[in-house]
Amino acid sequence: MILPAQIVRTAGEGLVVFVPASAAEQKFIQEHGGAPVIEFPDSRCVSRQQQCKAHVLLGYLAMWSGYTPLEVEKAITKEIFRQTKPSIVENTFSLADCSMETARDYITYLIDLCLMHGVECGEPLWKMAEDLPKYTWACLMTHRCAVCGRKNELHHVDAVGSGRNRKEICHIGMRVLPFCREHHMEIHRVGRDSFLKRYILEPVRVDEAIAHEYKLKG
Repeated sequence: MILPAQIVRTAGEGLVVFVPASAAEQKFIQEHGGAPVIEFPDSRCVSRQQQCKAHVLLGYLAMWSGYTPLEVEKAITKEIFRQTKPSIVENTFSLADCSMETARDYITYLIDLCLMHGVECGEPLWKMAEDLPKYTWACLMTHRCAVCGRKNELHHVDAVGSGRNRKEICHIGMRVLPFCREHHMEIHRVGRDSFLKRYILEPVRVDEAIAHEYKLKG
């Protein structure tokens, strides 16, 4: 459940937030709600860097689809993106003046399209990603290496071994990354810290969707 909230005041090193909720919503939250997560949208105007990233991705999608970049932008991605983001209530969505938050979501959406359809891109998508955990999750779900886009293997950041049968243990919550054979060998050769310093990536924790996709025990 997503509800609007208001910042009431600061309190030491934190914030006091008020969430208006009907009686029915309060009852539902008390009976079924987990730990709340507060998200603060970035309302600053889209940056030039974000605009450049989006247009580069649109260019790759245009070359893949056979449409012009303008057709991809207007007739395809913006319309579908607006449908997948009901919180975007504007009649028009423009990269010229949208918020940084909306631009971040749009870039993530374009990267997801590239991963889903195997679009050939001239530069690594991890360099374009605005939300690295979402990018890693999308790579996992499309079976693509987070570094180069080739078919992936599952790399366990939380090591599986030393007598632990990976077919028997519960993987939910364990941190993983998707790598091709080459980059999987590289991270073992150079070490995790050096590897992640070179390739700016963030591991994600196995959820039910990932566990199902890789036939891991939940």
